[in-house]
Amino acid sequence: MSLSRHHWLGLYLRGIAMGAADLVPGVSGGTIALITGIYDRFITAIASVGIDALRMVLSGKVKDAWAHVDGNFLVAVGAGILSSVVALASLLNWLLLNYPLPLWALFCGLILASAIHLFYTSRIDWTGRDYALWLTGVGVATVIGLMQATQLPVGPISIFFAGTVAISAMLLPGISGSFLLLIMGMYQPVISALVKVDLTTVGLFELGCLCGLLVFSRLLKALLARAQRATMAVLYGFLLGSVIMLWPWQQPIASIVDRHGENRVVQSVPVLPQTYQEMVGEPMLWLCLLAFALGAGLVSLLLSVGSVEH
Repeated sequence: MSLSRHHWLGLYLRGIAMGAADLVPGVSGGTIALITGIYDRFITAIASVGIDALRMVLSGKVKDAWAHVDGNFLVAVGAGILSSVVALASLLNWLLLNYPLPLWALFCGLILASAIHLFYTSRIDWTGRDYALWLTGVGVATVIGLMQATQLPVGPISIFFAGTVAISAMLLPGISGSFLLLIMGMYQPVISALVKVDLTTVGLFELGCLCGLLVFSRLLKALLARAQRATMAVLYGFLLGSVIMLWPWQQPIASIVDRHGENRVVQSVPVLPQTYQEMVGEPMLWLCLLAFALGAGLVSLLLSVGSVEH
């Protein structure tokens, strides 16, 4: 299906937002896809890439294969994601190092406002089971957010495994691939490889991503086809539960010395700004509140930008 310039731009902007979200620990590109109304189409298109599409290409039915995988849609979103990763990786890495609290506050406001909006607009026809599944999603995401990080040895197998896990998580709203990379101790090696253009490490990571993408997208597609409402209830729960990962004021409760000899926090708990100031340091309260409000305000923009026909 061809896309008008307006629709292509809307998808491209969604892709930019998804790419930026995937670079920030605690945020998922799947979250942005869900907020902006393209989640089902995104999962279906990715899951359609496989043997059937390859057979069409080999038999000369290239146009049919392109339509089968919703190629125009994938190119528009993929171009946005790629543009965002290339353009924003260094900026977001700098913000994470120098202004982490306002950055997390921005995404915390965005995710919290989105979770509330999606919950209230979808719960009209929910049953008791759907509410239970929603609470389960909230609980799972909360537990993940409170998990203690570890440090996997950096090598070909761990890089490939990290890619598989990260991309699978990125497809889920509220479950951040970047955050799981942090838990595995693989976030910094992957970001450094991207910045330094380490083709070997990046290639292994991308291969893992490809394998995870092809397998997990098919699982999600099957769940959405057979139990759409129940699946979405769990995903909305993931979204709300992920707020604990993005709460800007976190008090470290466990740390380790990493392979570079630097002290690295491996577990923290959310606290109030006053407690953070007493136990950690400057909470940057007003800047964080401004960023939080900006993130919440961005929700209406993400919900309205470039309306897409399904």
